[in-house]
Amino acid sequence: MGVKAWMLMYAEGDPRPILAAAPPLDREATGALVRRLHPGRRISETGDGTLLHQASPEQGRVYAACLPGLAIVCTEEAFLVEPSGLDRRFLNEAAGRTTYLVATHSGGDWFAYAIWDGDGGLRRSFSASGSDGVSELVGEPLPFEAPYLDADGEPDPYEATSLGDDAMRELFGVTFGDVALEKISLAGFEVT
Repeated sequence: MGVKAWMLMYAEGDPRPILAAAPPLDREATGALVRRLHPGRRISETGDGTLLHQASPEQGRVYAACLPGLAIVCTEEAFLVEPSGLDRRFLNEAAGRTTYLVATHSGGDWFAYAIWDGDGGLRRSFSASGSDGVSELVGEPLPFEAPYLDADGEPDPYEATSLGDDAMRELFGVTFGDVALEKISLAGFEVT
């Protein structure tokens, strides 16, 4: 089965210390966030989960958490081969915060990530898999990408999931499948 995850994070600053501290989620703010992201849809609370186990919800399910300085939304709508195509409503939610999209499916040796500035401008988008090559490459590479670039600055798509682990470590201080993610509680929702 491997690692699967698709999520968005809205950060007011550096998300690493927030994730390391694993503060309790604000349930009321989390419910309001999910309702704002799904206007006109019926939202029902389901059981809670963790970022370790609920990072890849199926269609119609969302797991989310509003923490001090950071909001996390795990949704299949972030499972994008071209992250720059993220629905605008998710970017509008940023309200001055940095938006991160991170998605991976190790079974397909695929990883994607994107970063938008607080004004909604796309800073970096990367998507690649070992079988399909590079699907999207926008903006300048970040320093943690250097070991995965060839002499021409092109990424090695066969190292996509390894790059994903390094991206998670650098951006969030954790990696996919890290037991520390068990400490991050998420509220579950059904969206119909």
